[in-house]
Amino acid sequence: MKVINQTRTTNILLLIIVIPLVFFLLKKLSFIFIPLVSSMFIALIFVPIMRWLTKKGLKKSVSIGIVLIIIVLSLWIGVELIQLSSREILATQDEFMLKAENKIRALFAYLNEVTGMELVKENEPILSSLLPKDQAASQIGNIVKLLGGSLSSALMTFFFVVLWLAESINFQKLLHQALLKSKLSSIKAFRKIESDLIKFMKVKFALSLFTGIGIGLACYAFDVSFPIFWGLFAFVINFVQMIGSFISVIMVSIFAFVELDPSSALFFFMLSCTLVQVLFGGILEPVFMGKSFSINIITVLIMLMLWGYIWGVPGMILSIPITVFIKIIFEQFRSTQLIAHIISAKDDYPEKHEREV
Repeated sequence: MKVINQTRTTNILLLIIVIPLVFFLLKKLSFIFIPLVSSMFIALIFVPIMRWLTKKGLKKSVSIGIVLIIIVLSLWIGVELIQLSSREILATQDEFMLKAENKIRALFAYLNEVTGMELVKENEPILSSLLPKDQAASQIGNIVKLLGGSLSSALMTFFFVVLWLAESINFQKLLHQALLKSKLSSIKAFRKIESDLIKFMKVKFALSLFTGIGIGLACYAFDVSFPIFWGLFAFVINFVQMIGSFISVIMVSIFAFVELDPSSALFFFMLSCTLVQVLFGGILEPVFMGKSFSINIITVLIMLMLWGYIWGVPGMILSIPITVFIKIIFEQFRSTQLIAHIISAKDDYPEKHEREV
C-alpha cells in the first residue's frame, strides 16, 4: 500500500511539472501547432466527402483533388468578397474620415460643454493625432509582417490538410498508438470525435452565416455603407467563441454612428444588429450546441481564455473543438472520466464504464 501511495504521489508531481511544460511548448511552437491542429479539424470535416467519393469508385488521389478544389474555391470566393469590399472602402475613405472627424469633434464639444473641461481644443485634429506620421511607417511594417505570417500559416495549414486527407498522418492510428491501446476503443473515439466536430462545424457555420446575412441586411436596410463587408466580417468573427458576435455588433454600431445621424434610425439599426446577435448567438447557438454535445458554459469560458492566451485569436476559434477532443479522450479512461463529467453539461455520471485503463 505504501509503495502504491508513493507511486501515485510521484505521478501527480510529474503531472504538475509536465502540464505547464506542455503549454509552454504549445505557445512557443504555435507557428507549427496552430496549422497542424487547424488542418486536422479541417480534414475531419471533409472525411465524409472522401468516404462518399470512395464509395463511388474514385481513387483516393482523385478524391483528394476534388476536396482540395472545394477548399480552394471557397477561399477564392472569400478573397474576392474581401477585395470587392476593400475597393469600396478605399474609394470612399476620405469622405468617411471627414465624417468621422466631424462626428467625433461634435461629441467632444458636447463633452466639453457638459464637463466644463477642454478635453479637445476647438481646432485640434483628432483622428490624425491618434496615429502620428512618425508611427505610420512602423504600423505599415507591422501590417505587412502580419500578412506575411498569415500567408505562411495558411500554406502550412493547406500542406497539413493534404497529409491528413492522404492519410500520411493517420489520426486513428495516432490515437491507437499514442493514447488508446485498444484498437476498438481508438476506432470508437475517432468516430465520436469526427461526428461531434462535424456537428459543431455545421451548427457554427450555419449560425455564423445567418448572423452575417442578418448584419448585412440590416446595413442595407438602414443605408449603412459596405453591407457586404460587414456581413462578411460578422460571419468570420462569429467563429471566435462567445465574444465574436459582440465584437461585430460593437464595430458596426461605431461605424453606423459616423454614417447615420443620431436619431431613431441609428437606434433601430443598433437594435436590429443586437437582436440578430441575441437570436443566433444567445438563443439558437446554445440550444443547438447543447443538443450536439454537452459542454458547460464555465468550461467554455475557461478554455476560451486558456487557448486565447496560448494561441491568440486562432486559439479562441479552436477552443471548442479542442475541448470536445479532450472530453472524448477523457471519457475513454476510468481515471479521467470524472474530469470528462465535470466538463460535460450533463448531470448524470455513468455508473458503468466500458473500459478501464
